[in-house]
Amino acid sequence: MPVVTPEKLATLQQHADDIRNICILAHVDHGKTSLTDTLLATNGIISPKLAGKIRYLDSRPDEQIRGITMESSAISLYFSMLRRPTPEAAPAPKEYLINLIDSPGHIDFSSEVSTASRLCDGAVVLVDAVEGVCSQTVTVLREAWTEKLKPLLVINKVDRLVTELKMTPGEAYIHLSKLLEQVNAVLGSFFQGERMEEDLNWRERMDERVAAAAVKETKLGDIESDAADLQFEERDDEELYFAPEKNNVIFSSAIDGWAFTVRQFASLYEKKLGIKRSIMEKVLWGDFYLDPKTKKVLGRKHLKGRNLKPMFVQLVLEQVWAVYQATTGGDHGKGDPALLEKITKSLNITIPPHIARSRDPRLLLTTVISSWLPLSTALLVSVVESLPSPKVAQVERLPELLEDSPGSTHIDPLVRDAMVHFKTSKSDPVVAYVSKVVSIPESELPENKRRAGQLSAEEARELARKKRAEFARAQAAESNGMEDLATALDTANLDDFNSDVQEKPIDPEHLIGFARMFSGTLSVGDSLYVLPPKFTPANPHATPEPQKVTVTSLYMLMGRNLESLNSVPAGVVFGIGGLDGKILKSGTLCSQLEGSVNLAGVNMAGKPIVRVALEPVNPGDLDKMIEGLKLLVRSDPCAEYEQFASGEHVLLTAGELHLERCLTDLKERFARCDIQAGEPIVPYRETIVRVDEMRPPANKELGRGAVVGVTNSKQVSITIRVQPLPANVTEFLLKNPGALKRLYSERNALEKAEQESEVDGEQQSIDEDDDLIEGKGLSSDELKKELQTSLESGKGRESWKGIIDKIAAFGPRRIGPNLLIDATKDGYFPKVFAPEKQEDGSTPRAGEALQAAHLCDKITYAFQLSMNQGPLCNEPVQGVAVIIEDLTVAPTDEEASARDRLGRLTGEVIKTVQQCIRQGFLDWSPRLMLAMYSCEIQASTEVLGRVYEVLTRRRGHVLSEQMKEGTPFFTIQSTIPAAESFGFADEMRKRTSGAAQPQLIFAGFEVVVDEDPFWQPFTEDDLEDLGELADRENVAKRYMDGVRRRKGLLVEGRGQRVAAEKQKTLKR
Repeated sequence: MPVVTPEKLATLQQHADDIRNICILAHVDHGKTSLTDTLLATNGIISPKLAGKIRYLDSRPDEQIRGITMESSAISLYFSMLRRPTPEAAPAPKEYLINLIDSPGHIDFSSEVSTASRLCDGAVVLVDAVEGVCSQTVTVLREAWTEKLKPLLVINKVDRLVTELKMTPGEAYIHLSKLLEQVNAVLGSFFQGERMEEDLNWRERMDERVAAAAVKETKLGDIESDAADLQFEERDDEELYFAPEKNNVIFSSAIDGWAFTVRQFASLYEKKLGIKRSIMEKVLWGDFYLDPKTKKVLGRKHLKGRNLKPMFVQLVLEQVWAVYQATTGGDHGKGDPALLEKITKSLNITIPPHIARSRDPRLLLTTVISSWLPLSTALLVSVVESLPSPKVAQVERLPELLEDSPGSTHIDPLVRDAMVHFKTSKSDPVVAYVSKVVSIPESELPENKRRAGQLSAEEARELARKKRAEFARAQAAESNGMEDLATALDTANLDDFNSDVQEKPIDPEHLIGFARMFSGTLSVGDSLYVLPPKFTPANPHATPEPQKVTVTSLYMLMGRNLESLNSVPAGVVFGIGGLDGKILKSGTLCSQLEGSVNLAGVNMAGKPIVRVALEPVNPGDLDKMIEGLKLLVRSDPCAEYEQFASGEHVLLTAGELHLERCLTDLKERFARCDIQAGEPIVPYRETIVRVDEMRPPANKELGRGAVVGVTNSKQVSITIRVQPLPANVTEFLLKNPGALKRLYSERNALEKAEQESEVDGEQQSIDEDDDLIEGKGLSSDELKKELQTSLESGKGRESWKGIIDKIAAFGPRRIGPNLLIDATKDGYFPKVFAPEKQEDGSTPRAGEALQAAHLCDKITYAFQLSMNQGPLCNEPVQGVAVIIEDLTVAPTDEEASARDRLGRLTGEVIKTVQQCIRQGFLDWSPRLMLAMYSCEIQASTEVLGRVYEVLTRRRGHVLSEQMKEGTPFFTIQSTIPAAESFGFADEMRKRTSGAAQPQLIFAGFEVVVDEDPFWQPFTEDDLEDLGELADRENVAKRYMDGVRRRKGLLVEGRGQRVAAEKQKTLKR
């Protein structure tokens, strides 16, 4: 295979029409990296014999050991094919540059998929022919859909249908057509959802127009004609789907190095059957049959009872199956030499003698079939013909992408035009998007790498000296005699010994941006603005002010290597240096600040959920560890770092495997010191429920959950009632935090600027920023209407009627799923859904006497604190309504003004309200909610029992079990608590001998253990069954005590002695 030089690739970057930017997306272990290997072999980067085995783009040692990709990596490939410039002209060779990004398939690294897809114009989606559509397949198809990438489907591992499932060609055809239907069904569901949303928006617009026309008192006829003009456009979804006749489906086996499209076989049979290629392409897949006598193509209805095979089976699959039969079939898998000879003659393939003589049937198979149907040709021809060039793709993708970006109306028309119409000259504005930042050791940068065979004389002498020393040591080790040992000791030089033990020189890390050019041309030395992810062109000088950077270096990404470039035109995926400390995770680079565009609002699929406290083994390395953590957070799209008030340094990661990779990087590259990780910190939630068996209420007169609190100074008394919220209300509030943020920021905007405190101002800006990123949510009126519907529907709705106008706050952090309700007679509290701005009575005027309204903001603050730290184990609360029924301030004889008394009372009121909420909470039956993972496992029938055994042991709950038709595999959907998930994947692999691989996705919080942590037997039946000590483990209490112990809170019942005779006396 010819080796393509970087200079050749750099010249191809200038021809935008001949560039294809593609990413390879799939579920874990569906063959992405093996497929990429075969493509790399065409460029002479690796040997064709090693393709599929070496996994070249898995450049990290842990990726090679585990056999999965953890980081997306890019490489540029050269491809040349014969094309006709015009239909009549003779074919001429045409050269293409394919920028390929290989992405991970594991759920923990789904953020890497998000970053890769924004850089590309097309996606190659792989699906395993046996496993079919899996959870991550749906995720990556959705990613391609939202990013408007044109997809190409590769059905990989077709060889498994022959070798593992032993299917006949006819069965394989039915299996493949069902698999294609599944993939198309996923795309159809995306299309349907989008159309329903567009239909709803269209109806709303029409209603608004009709209403506006009615207000102007125009004639009814005009309204109707206006409405008739704006008919809802029905869009054809024919172009979306995968169909082999459209040449966007490839059948392949990456491990055996072959692939084909329907077009390839159509051209093979064109001359033989005398049917035009264009017709042949349309009938080679589907219910079409070849009449053996007349050589005509028949449809199903013209069969007239004859038992013919579909053309795809007869002309395509049977030929592929024959090659497998000839090489690896027959007796004892040795193949059929006569059939093989017949096949090689008809295909005009010559097998090298050393392969023909070898006893390895697999080697023979790959040689024959990859010579006949080379994978690289089928895939790269389809990529060139089916997927768009950057110029074409940007015209289709960018208008919508720019429309969804923050502050889209303020984008400079010059910038918009340059991006959409692909302007590449030096004078055009430069826009590039950095999707992630990768960390590269200094020694691996191209300017520090020596070309092969270039040693200076001094370096050569040093190398020779080291070789001689090593040889002498090896000889000394071989001889065993005492004399030799004595001689070795005499000749040993202490200085030499020390030089070996000396620490290796530290290889500093450099951050390189992983970027895509959208317009203009960028050269080394140019200056650009780095726009942070929350930047909006509506307010370009808002803090943090975008920084200006000078581009120090540009690189071509070649897998594990980089090649230096002087300039980069639009449409290219490249690496950029000089961003150290100026960019965090992702950002946009633009040559102008006013009217620039922010592309960085990438939708991250996975939020980090696993938190671990870290500390260095040697306390002196703390600074090293903190610096390393900061570097890790910059170079990992999903990792986050927090420092708790307790002084803990906490790393947040997407899952157990992601955590393992982050710790490896931290120890070996970023911090370079030993670090020990504590037990994973799993989030919990606290709630209350109404159950049949509860202790009698603490206050029988007021009812359950009601508490009367009086401050220590007896000046303020407050009546609070705590109630569980209906489940549908809690669910609604959890789904719409963005709408609650927007509501709060709108309320803040109504207040006067001088009355806004600094904290509120910061909070408002944060809320608005988050709003920009979250995009369009519910408006305040929609939120109120839907929340009212949720409150006034369902069980026990009578008690919640009219509550919507009494809501004073949401909590915790003003956006949580708990309500503070003002049920006082005079309605002291400012309401959330008030129609207009209310007078804030919490600040007393000079000389004014103390009133109940002055304490409202203190009570609201106490409510926020209580909801953020619940009574069970200081975890956030959800699904609770706190109703303030009465608030009275006792008059005093002192003549002190409200301002003087308020300062003393603030702390007392907050403390009293917190205690009341705590007592009211515990008056119900409290529950601990566990963070849950939804878990998908594919397993064969042999290991199904073991899968259930591991799930049951870890408190998993099986939701469904489906058998994949035509295969011995079951797909098991289940949930498992995050607290029990550590080591789950390893245990599952060990117990099933690697046959089952779970995929865990965070799925919210759930009451798994329906048990009160403080439950003790109190009814006669319970006391009779269990005794006073309740001789069974309270699992909820075990979880609660674990969290309390970690937080340093008091753990009740610790060290209780049960048997008195075993108790030591106090004196001893």
